[in-house]
Amino acid sequence: MSPRTEPPPAPTLRRFGRATRWVHRATALLMGLCVATAACLYVPQLAELVGRRALVVRVHEWAGLALPVPLLAGLVSRALRADLGRLNRFGPHDRRWLRAALRRDRTPGARPAAKFNAGQKLYASWIAGATLVMLGTGLMMWFTHLTPLTWRTGATFVHDWLALTLGIVLGGHIGMALADPEGRRGMRTGSVSREWAQREHPLWRP
Repeated sequence: MSPRTEPPPAPTLRRFGRATRWVHRATALLMGLCVATAACLYVPQLAELVGRRALVVRVHEWAGLALPVPLLAGLVSRALRADLGRLNRFGPHDRRWLRAALRRDRTPGARPAAKFNAGQKLYASWIAGATLVMLGTGLMMWFTHLTPLTWRTGATFVHDWLALTLGIVLGGHIGMALADPEGRRGMRTGSVSREWAQREHPLWRP
């Protein structure tokens, strides 16, 4: 009786380095703290369950202030800087990807993408801008003696409504990540299968 042979492992590609994965995890943790503490501050039912409002406020403030730190620290990595450059460049294939996404066209070849698709690029740009606005308006609300009342009122309005929008967009991001186990594997381990890369990112040349 011949011994049972295991199938060979699927060939993989290196997608993310250690620095990129560390920055993503640290930023996700800080963003999660900001969202969770904001919910405890603005949802009465959660506020009653948690209590200790002053502590929640402090955690929210310091988590928000620390939010850019992982990315700034990760800039020492050449691989991370290269990924940021890719996220910041849009090409003709990105317009094709967006048109296909709006039409919900999933036919092979309809959504050409390099290492990052157009949706990921738009999300990265939006979240970076939203984080800077949240940080600026949050500082105005924190250091009340530095700005006039009208500025603080406007900052509070922008901060609150942008926080709600941010929560919705983050929910969408998490939902899409849950629907793509191979993409999550790439961020968790750094590697993805060649089959997934060829299907989802056919223009990517590692």
